[in-house]
Amino acid sequence: MAHPHHVYMLKQGVAIWNRWRQENPTIRPDLSNANLARANLALANFKQVNARLADFTGADLRGIDLREADLTLTKLTQAVLSNANLSAANLTGADITGASLKEANLSYATLKSANLTGADLSGANLSGADTDGAILPSSRKGFWGLFRS
Repeated sequence: MAHPHHVYMLKQGVAIWNRWRQENPTIRPDLSNANLARANLALANFKQVNARLADFTGADLRGIDLREADLTLTKLTQAVLSNANLSAANLTGADITGASLKEANLSYATLKSANLTGADLSGANLSGADTDGAILPSSRKGFWGLFRS
């Protein structure tokens, strides 16, 4: 269950959230099970956030920092994650159907059993990503053409 104070801080807006994160670098925010559908979280600092089972359906997550975040079983359907940094994030079992991940950094991310059907991964960095059991998008270039070293 999400920590009420963490949700409160996020609802104050991205600028206040980012300042709070900067002032409290040892806190690992808990947003598990939070309903963040259609939220505008562009450029937010979500590094190492626990967002297990959170709902980000249709959210604007452009440029968000999700490095080392726990996004296990999250709902990212139709979310915009263009230029997001998901390096070393855990997306095990996440529903990423139809999401935009253009130019996103997914290096060393765990995508085990994630559903990426219809996701746009053009220009995404998936080097070292664990895609074991993931449902991958079809692409004109072929999925493996998306990996950059």
